[in-house]
Amino acid sequence: MASSNNHSPPLEILVRGPEEFSLWTGPPFANGQPGVKLEKVNCTNAKFSDDGSKLMVTKSNSVISVYDCGSAKEIRSFEVPNVVAATLSPSGTYLQTFQKPSAPQEKNVTLWKIETGDPVYQHSQKNTTKANWPAIQFSSDEATACRLATNEVQFFDTGDFSKGVVCRLRVPGVAGAELSSSPGSHVAAFVPESKGVPASVQIYACGNASQSQPIARRSFFQCSTTQLKWNHGSTGLLVVVQSDVDKTNQSYYGESKLCYLTTDGMHEGLVPLRKDGPIHDAQWSYSGLEFAVVYGFMPAKATLFDKKCNPLLELGTGPYNTIRWNPKGKFLCLAGFGNLPGDMVFWDYIDKKQLGTTKAEWSVTSEWSPDGCYFMTATTAPRLQVDNGIKIFHYNGLLYFKKMFDKLYQADWKPESPSKFGDVVELIKSLNLVQLEDKKPSGQGPKSTQTSIKASSANPPAQKPAAYRPPHAKNSAAIQAELFGETPAESMSKNALRNKKKREKQKEKKAASDASSS
Repeated sequence: MASSNNHSPPLEILVRGPEEFSLWTGPPFANGQPGVKLEKVNCTNAKFSDDGSKLMVTKSNSVISVYDCGSAKEIRSFEVPNVVAATLSPSGTYLQTFQKPSAPQEKNVTLWKIETGDPVYQHSQKNTTKANWPAIQFSSDEATACRLATNEVQFFDTGDFSKGVVCRLRVPGVAGAELSSSPGSHVAAFVPESKGVPASVQIYACGNASQSQPIARRSFFQCSTTQLKWNHGSTGLLVVVQSDVDKTNQSYYGESKLCYLTTDGMHEGLVPLRKDGPIHDAQWSYSGLEFAVVYGFMPAKATLFDKKCNPLLELGTGPYNTIRWNPKGKFLCLAGFGNLPGDMVFWDYIDKKQLGTTKAEWSVTSEWSPDGCYFMTATTAPRLQVDNGIKIFHYNGLLYFKKMFDKLYQADWKPESPSKFGDVVELIKSLNLVQLEDKKPSGQGPKSTQTSIKASSANPPAQKPAAYRPPHAKNSAAIQAELFGETPAESMSKNALRNKKKREKQKEKKAASDASSS
């Protein structure tokens, strides 16, 4: 690769099947196929720490192994009976586990220090949900840690968890909390509607946790759930508010709206959207200076805003429900996954131009590579049991790699800090140089490639069968053509044309016989 990229870490991909996982190296791939750094390790689940330094592997016998991603070697193993959920802290210092409780008030949530293998903190928790797991939240630098408890948010001394709870933030009725990650300076708390009092989202400063006065607050009527999304820099919070009932009867799935709060108190209100309908996706850029929203009834609309809620760029309308920002801050992908056809549009939002369009049908997961040059989509089980596979695209939407699996459960990039890679424009130039060097003159390729080309040209792809038409509708096109003065023969089927010729011949014979008899 080019010298500008000599010191960049290699890209790696975790690929997990029904009973085992592998760790791929690349892209770019040598000879079009990924290299294998770690092959076929038995597991039931696997997950990287946020900084990509550690890999947690859950095995079928209640054993959790932690691997060092640099050496791909196992560094610690934990035996945790009846484990239901487990996760690593952002820097891979701690392992957090939830065990199925066997008795009331059993301390079934444990925080383990990976370096020593010892438990450093335990508490009791009835169950795990998306809202309360991980039970202990860390900032990205692990300098701040907190957990949600009844009517309060509790803070810990991350240098010494043996002190237990060192600070309590009193928030009556709190049902959800989100700690800002970089830095961990603020915490957002969600209090649902109760006894006629509207629901609210409140922002508190972590340094003044003992003072129960929020620095920003927004109330909502008809609010069932919220999604709290902090930006990088911890200066702004996007709140997706969802209600179960839409009083306008426009949507069976209820009503949603998007609010924006800032830690300086300058903005506490709705984001000005230009189309009615649900909020499909809202994501901050990696710089934390812009955010993008996909919203409205289909075809949905996509808009970029700055941190003052001013529209920066309209990305158009279409069958979209997903937005993915490039970590290097130049490109983004607008897509429609799930129950949508899989259309993807790639944008250079700095130059405000569209780079390309493509499709990735039935995609379940999607994410940019840490260097910002590739975009990977995956069709995984158990969401979809057929057509499982991985597709990797270039930054402009051109397909780079595709591999199908009988069963694929997970495909993740190994996290890396974008700052470890050079400028994305220089990276793309270096990749283009490598690809040009790898290309051979025409006719010089390997025999297997030439054979496959010949085979594909000798056996063209079979045409898809035509859509079924009921018998009573077979002549409708011809009748409609006659009504509008068009030539019916152009739209008639072969059988209809054959029957028409038969009728015409019969008429001619009858006319000839009548003329001879007279």
